[in-house]
Amino acid sequence: MTALKRLMLAFAVVAFASGCSSVQHRNQLASFNAAYAAGDYDSALQTVSFDVDEGKSVDSEAHLLELLHQGEMYRLTGRYDESTKAYDLAEEGMKYLDTEGFLKKASEGFMSVMVNDSQRDYEALMSEAVLVNTYKGLAFLAAGNSDYARIEFNRANERTRRAVDYFQKEISEQQAALKKEAQTKGGNASIVRNSLRNEDFQTAVSNHYGEASNWSVYPDFIVPSSTYLHGLYFLANATGGSDYERAATSLKRVAQMKPESTVLKADADLATSLASGKQSLATLPPQVWVVYENGLGPALQESRFEVPLLLARQGRPSFVYFGIALPKYTERAAVPGDIGMVNDVGEVIHTEKISDMGTVIRTEMKERFAGVLTRAVSSAVIKAVLQREVAEQFGAIGQLGALVFTAATTHADLRGWQAMPNHWQAARMDRPENGIVTLLDNRGEILGDVDIPQQPFTLVYVKRPTRLAPVTVITMDLQGASTATFARLPERSDAPAQVSSSR
Repeated sequence: MTALKRLMLAFAVVAFASGCSSVQHRNQLASFNAAYAAGDYDSALQTVSFDVDEGKSVDSEAHLLELLHQGEMYRLTGRYDESTKAYDLAEEGMKYLDTEGFLKKASEGFMSVMVNDSQRDYEALMSEAVLVNTYKGLAFLAAGNSDYARIEFNRANERTRRAVDYFQKEISEQQAALKKEAQTKGGNASIVRNSLRNEDFQTAVSNHYGEASNWSVYPDFIVPSSTYLHGLYFLANATGGSDYERAATSLKRVAQMKPESTVLKADADLATSLASGKQSLATLPPQVWVVYENGLGPALQESRFEVPLLLARQGRPSFVYFGIALPKYTERAAVPGDIGMVNDVGEVIHTEKISDMGTVIRTEMKERFAGVLTRAVSSAVIKAVLQREVAEQFGAIGQLGALVFTAATTHADLRGWQAMPNHWQAARMDRPENGIVTLLDNRGEILGDVDIPQQPFTLVYVKRPTRLAPVTVITMDLQGASTATFARLPERSDAPAQVSSSR
């Protein structure tokens, strides 16, 4: 076989594999989203299921994205043990967030540069890892296992604390590796560095993708909902002053990030009063929190455009415009409005927004964007050099093959965890004397009644991805002394009654 035929065959094989992989990923996510948006969580679970050979362990890195979806579908169907097992495997598959072997990084880096990022095993965002620990904590709490819930809420808080250092280390390692390669090997590494620094290149990226410095982000990396739930857990389970201080620190941190929120301020004040001794548990009425996960979280779309690359030709630098593809998060729909809670005297308390997933992800992507852009440019440089060399050596046929290869492999990685919400809402009230809280939907119509046991602290956790989906309600003892109750509301198909409410 001639060199030309071998080269063309290699192009064809890689392009075909890349195309099949991308189509498979996108079809799977589309099938999941269709079932998930309709509230058919069992069908959604089937779309992300996979076979494991008997006697073999699960490849948690290769199946990380499926495991993330499985964990949440199990939780939303009340199968808490299955949920924590899936999330345990997912967390195992995210060990690269702590450490990863050099050979693993090198091999996956080569494939992402030669083809695209979707050829790598899915790498979860740090915010997704924080949510995994939070969802595990909620699943353990629903199962009545407070000790394990405590561990998971602490892990979520620790991941949040370490995130800033992690991103700084990741960026510095990328910069150092690129600099070292450019100094020792020159060639493509130097082209990538010079292209990234070029003013015309930066303008092209800013015009088509947006300026990262202008993104709406949190001042520091944080997943406010996770920090909030960490605070609520330790407020309810404090065994001493240090636990109350821990609760107060978390709740004050979230309240400071959204100072207009009355519920966050009230919770921070309560934790501070308990920590200082101004408020006694003996005089505190039983408390009920509603935490509402609303809507569909941000999803990735592809942004393709041309950028100037600074290539060397016959010893002289020259600009070549070449296409790159970058992932870009776009907002998806939320269910309009809030949820109302009606107590036994007819008072209605409404949830209010405490955090949105879009800001969380933009905060993280602002830190990660340099790495994403560097890999995209590295891939473009290699393909541009390849096209030029193939055209010079094999003429028009070789150039055509290189163009086909480039078109087939220049794609952004659009994989992502689809079960995250658009945003979170929260509210708090004293437990009604009759032990019943009536939930209202965004139109003020009755969703159903929720029984609140006689216990000091109750968490009513609500999730609704779309208006087509039912409302999932998990009512938990925040102290984990009993198992949760599970409901889908509304329970009846007849027209709901109307309840008037005032804010």
